[in-house]
Amino acid sequence: MESRSPNRTAALSPAPADATAAAAASAAPPVHAAIHVIFALLPHSLVLDWAGPAEALRIANQCLRAQGRPERFVLRFASPTPQSVTSVGALLSGLEPLPTAWPDAAWVVLIGLPGAAIDVAGDEARALLHWLRGLRPERGRLELLTVCAGSVLAAHAGLLAGRRATTHHQHLAELQQVEPRCDVVANRVFVPDAPLYSSAGVTTGIDLVLHRIADECGPAIAAQVAQTMVLALRRGPHDPEFSPFLAHRDHLHPALHRVQDAVAQDPASAWTVPAMAEVAHASPRHLTRLFLDHAGIAPLAWLRTIRLSTAEAALNAGHSVTQAAALAGFSSDTQLRRAWHRFGRGGTPSEPGHA
Repeated sequence: MESRSPNRTAALSPAPADATAAAAASAAPPVHAAIHVIFALLPHSLVLDWAGPAEALRIANQCLRAQGRPERFVLRFASPTPQSVTSVGALLSGLEPLPTAWPDAAWVVLIGLPGAAIDVAGDEARALLHWLRGLRPERGRLELLTVCAGSVLAAHAGLLAGRRATTHHQHLAELQQVEPRCDVVANRVFVPDAPLYSSAGVTTGIDLVLHRIADECGPAIAAQVAQTMVLALRRGPHDPEFSPFLAHRDHLHPALHRVQDAVAQDPASAWTVPAMAEVAHASPRHLTRLFLDHAGIAPLAWLRTIRLSTAEAALNAGHSVTQAAALAGFSSDTQLRRAWHRFGRGGTPSEPGHA
């Protein structure tokens, strides 16, 4: 087990209950409207392009319910026709029409199609493009997510002019040809350019949706979703940059995931190695061995990364240094500043540096 110096103990000790409660109350997030996620499907849409992201969103709702929080995502599947055959031949029925009225918050998800080029000559494709041309994407209200060659469909509809976007590597040249005014980005898992979010294809749609789940529900929920889906790593828009909430989680040990979930959900609690060991139903020595063997890091060192990242996220969201320290589990803003410098964060908590 890691020995503790007085300074280290102070840096990891939780904020007083009244300070934490006051900061949490002042920083309590507003109640957000449910996001309607509309998967716009054409005949032969690639199944994994929509099924993987849809499952991620379903699991996110499940994780939110387990915490007593309201679900955030309403899954809808729309098409120009009520039935549509998928890329693997399975027939989907009961699809809703492409909507003409919008809730307070919605995502439209465009899906890739098989083939070397995207054929938009068919009746269904023309109907979808006509519908897309009527969209007015707006950050936080009506956002567009594309998976694989779904970005090519968006380009045909005139939605990518002046935007940065990516697509499957086989369609990069096609995307640039369809919309020369688009800044086409190669060799990226996904590219965020709100209200547009584009991904490179197939499994990267899951990476993109996990990124958006983290934005809307917090990185701890995204980490739980990734773990439930047995995703070893969640890739980001600047791969190989990873969320610290997902670093050291490329393992399948259930007790260790249980500890990491508990800490990520409540980093301000009085976490010690014995406290984490109770969650794992293991001895402190055994838990330390599990962390080192499976996560490649000591438990207190991992706790530091979570607390510092929680503080950094709070600072980036506009909270004061004192509030960020309390929310992350530091006893004071002074302890946060000391930990910030001791563990190599750029800049200062007041003015974070971003490499």
